[in-house]
Amino acid sequence: MRDNSVFEKIKKLNEIGQEYWSARELFVVLEYSKWDKFIHVIEKAKLSCTNSGQEPNDHFPRMEKLIDLPKGAKRDIGDIHLSRYACYLIVQNADPSKEVVALAQTYFAIQTRKQEIAEDHFRELQSEEDKRVFLRKEMADHNKKLADAAKKAGVIEPWE
Repeated sequence: MRDNSVFEKIKKLNEIGQEYWSARELFVVLEYSKWDKFIHVIEKAKLSCTNSGQEPNDHFPRMEKLIDLPKGAKRDIGDIHLSRYACYLIVQNADPSKEVVALAQTYFAIQTRKQEIAEDHFRELQSEEDKRVFLRKEMADHNKKLADAAKKAGVIEPWE
């Protein structure tokens, strides 16, 4: 069985620091052989999103993804930047006979619960000072992860 790190490896951060997963990458990890079959799973997840009172465009925004064609041309095949919630809904609607789907269901359920606990903890803080300290720590952790990802991607060179 694979470990959860595969989902962490494909997780990305957008320009404002929000995490997301590429549907094109998730479809490969979840061992779907055809994009059209995976789109069907995404559509079911969007319906679940709507039925739970959420706005699907907040969790499933379509993004441009260009591929190279002969003679230098490009074509937009599209991608979807999935929130953690979108991924959770997708894996709940994915093929349960796949071992990797069961692993993904566990991963996204645990990650979603961790986020809920953090949000509950924040709401329980009484003073504005406590909330500022909590947010500073969260931001410091986030910035460290962002810097590590940038370093791995070759964007940041180590200072000597």
